[in-house]
Amino acid sequence: MEFFIRWVNRLSQAIGVLSALMIVLAVVITCQMIVVRYFLNVSTVWQTEAVVYLMISATLMGLPYVQKLKGHVNVDLIPMLLPPVARKMVVLLSLFCAVGVLAVMAFYGYELTHIAFTRNWKSETVWAFPLWIPYLSIPMGLGLFCLQLLADFFETLRTKAEDIVIEGAGH
Repeated sequence: MEFFIRWVNRLSQAIGVLSALMIVLAVVITCQMIVVRYFLNVSTVWQTEAVVYLMISATLMGLPYVQKLKGHVNVDLIPMLLPPVARKMVVLLSLFCAVGVLAVMAFYGYELTHIAFTRNWKSETVWAFPLWIPYLSIPMGLGLFCLQLLADFFETLRTKAEDIVIEGAGH
């Protein structure tokens, strides 16, 4: 279990770096688009679409990294008031439910990506970008998020109830 937790945390870290690089690339493309369009008076063909795909993909792929840092919004009033064992059960239940929901979403994201790939869907722009490529970030991001939640679940299982800290609770 320790190996799985460490492996998923490293993977989430690497994917977080990739996500940050996608954001940087989107900013660079936006700057290039501004120069080409407004200073050189040349039309842009692919830039806007590329920036949209990069930002959406960066958001989806960055989910496991944000979870690793415990950066997602949570409601902690009720768990803070509970005794340690009940608090641990609430955390485990919420992680279990989140894994279930995300697994379903990742499956349907895979299905969408597979359909886009097999039917050769392309964007309805001049660029005609293959849609399976940006769609791939849906099952990958949600699947990796699911893995990070599983790692958090296993980490919570091995943690003593008294040592469970609700992030943002001021402990």
